[in-house]
Amino acid sequence: MDRILFNKMEFWGYHGAFKEENKLGQRFYVDLELYFDLSKAGRSDNLEDTVNYADIYKTAQQIVEKEKYELVEAIAERLATKILDGYMLIDEVLVRVTKPDPPIPGHYESVAIEIRRSRAGHNA
Repeated sequence: MDRILFNKMEFWGYHGAFKEENKLGQRFYVDLELYFDLSKAGRSDNLEDTVNYADIYKTAQQIVEKEKYELVEAIAERLATKILDGYMLIDEVLVRVTKPDPPIPGHYESVAIEIRRSRAGHNA
């Protein structure tokens, strides 16, 4: 299946289970893979036959920067739901939300949540 990829969109959000995270905020990276048939858009060269990249970006920005969640899993689920609800062309979405430098002991670059949701399972 065809796909459109959004790689490492960076946002500032106030998500987390610890009070400091909700007060100070932190960076989050979002990657999206939108699966749907792009052949009509490829042939027509018409924006109406695909999704507007700017609209997808604004959707992700709104969720990460304006809403608050304790869990990164909740951010990913909200993104997947909003995209499937708002863009009927999209059959499936893969969402990856990365939290660099989480406030837990150890040496690593980041933690990330990745979920895949499909239209078939969305309205079940």
